Amino acid sequence: MAQLSGTRVLVTGGTSGLGRSMAQALVEAGALVAVTSRNRARALAAAAELGADVLGIELDVRDASSVTAAIETTYETFDGLDVLVNNAGIGMLTVNPRFMTEPHPFWDVPPAGFRDVMETKVTGAFLVAREVVPRMLNAGVGRMVTVSMSEQTMTRRGFVPYGPSGAAVEAMARIMAADLTDTPVTSNILLPGGATATGMVPEELRVELRANLLDPAIMGPPIVWLASPDAAHVHDERIVARDFDGWLAARQSKEQ
Repeated sequence: MAQLSGTRVLVTGGTSGLGRSMAQALVEAGALVAVTSRNRARALAAAAELGADVLGIELDVRDASSVTAAIETTYETFDGLDVLVNNAGIGMLTVNPRFMTEPHPFWDVPPAGFRDVMETKVTGAFLVAREVVPRMLNAGVGRMVTVSMSEQTMTRRGFVPYGPSGAAVEAMARIMAADLTDTPVTSNILLPGGATATGMVPEELRVELRANLLDPAIMGPPIVWLASPDAAHVHDERIVARDFDGWLAARQSKEQ
């Protein structure tokens, strides 16, 4: 893996699941990492487990004032920020604990549950990017990575509101990339490429199905590469972690 000594990274929702795996990979590559959670104690505990120099920050990405406070803390502690990983999100378990075996139609989804999923993933990504990117533009350098999901998940039966939240955040990430064209800040999309073995998957899922889940650690190599000097000019790409090795080999072959 690339060495990221001195690279300052913020991973929203970095205390569990994909965020935790990405944070771990970044720490192991030498980066200075901050992880966030709505719960302060959880953020501090995860940071302590990830490494002595990891910063744990309380952050509710749905709340603009919370976002501003968290970003100011990150910048004050790290004296800047090089990479933003917009990862925070919540899954279908919050609206239907048995969504894999008993999918509910969209008209049975409670409005509060719909709003919470959408606001965490979409509004949250917007608020954090809105706070961070102008600072990166002023600094003359920066990278943003938006974590998305497969198109199959976006349109799967019974997946309102989780699927629409992924489709919306990916569309927003593409628009952000367009807005950032010809600036010193890059913007890319990263997704695992399939269901992952995280807390978003019901425990009662059949053993044979769980065996096919991707290891969240699959996100490690691509996020470390995206934060490395090798990816300095990579912009508006949609990278599937499951296919990362092949994608990178093809890219490098074209550049030769």
